[in-house]
Amino acid sequence: MTQPVPEQADNTKSSTIDDLQPNNKAVKREERQKQSTKVEIALTGSEREAVDEHGSLSSLTVYSIILREGQEELQRPLLSLWWSGIAAGIGISSSVLAEGIIRSNLGSDHPYLSLIESLGYTFGFVLVILARLQLFTENTITVVLPLLASTTQRRLVCTARLWAVVLAANFVGTLFTAAIFVHGSVLTEEILSAVLQISRHVAELTPAETLMRGIPAGFFIAVLVWMLPSAKGSEVLVIIMFTWLIAAGGFTHVIAGSNEIFSLVVNGEMNMFTALSHHIGPMLLGNIIGGTGLFAMLAYGQVREEM
Repeated sequence: MTQPVPEQADNTKSSTIDDLQPNNKAVKREERQKQSTKVEIALTGSEREAVDEHGSLSSLTVYSIILREGQEELQRPLLSLWWSGIAAGIGISSSVLAEGIIRSNLGSDHPYLSLIESLGYTFGFVLVILARLQLFTENTITVVLPLLASTTQRRLVCTARLWAVVLAANFVGTLFTAAIFVHGSVLTEEILSAVLQISRHVAELTPAETLMRGIPAGFFIAVLVWMLPSAKGSEVLVIIMFTWLIAAGGFTHVIAGSNEIFSLVVNGEMNMFTALSHHIGPMLLGNIIGGTGLFAMLAYGQVREEM
């Protein structure tokens, strides 16, 4: 039987009776929420309920939602994370497939090819995020917030372990899918040619360009994760908006990008060492800088004094 990630003892400490008592800051926020504005005094009870219902979530509320999700992820068995990560790697590859289908039908000389083709890039992210699969770049913020809230050696080890398992599983999924694309005879010649064209375009970037373009992509994915609790039924639109922006802007996402690079590897156009050192490695570093180094730190900084 697979054992959970050893994070449980850490959480027990944070669940004591003292910790569950509201602090002074929470009491003051609650008092402010109970105070009615001059306009609200003139409203009926049902109208005041409508005001509360349509109010946006506070930054601290969003932080708490993602923090709880991160703590739950750290508790999951490693085998569950592994299979979910492989499924995410396979699922995210549908972004490259959808781009290839659009390109093969529009033709590479279409004047607005990049903007239209980038819509295909959103497919894999909608699939993976709504299916609640383990995508590494989501974890650059989700499991980092619990670490920032309580930076212990145990939690640091658990976070690193989850990152390693999910990242490796994602790569297994994208490599498997790339092999199917190239050698599985499941794609038409036109679609396969389009997929390889897209992959070669990504491979033209230097390692430095790949890294720098990975920073905005990591930032946008972290922003996307932060926004989803407030989306209120518009989750698909929010996912499409930001992932389209990543593709249209020519930014690099390590998991979707690994499928493109692995497609060249299995097609015999690139060796694995070059793929990892010149392309996937810089993408990974850029995404971590953008997702964890920038947004996660900023997200934590804006609520730290309110806790």
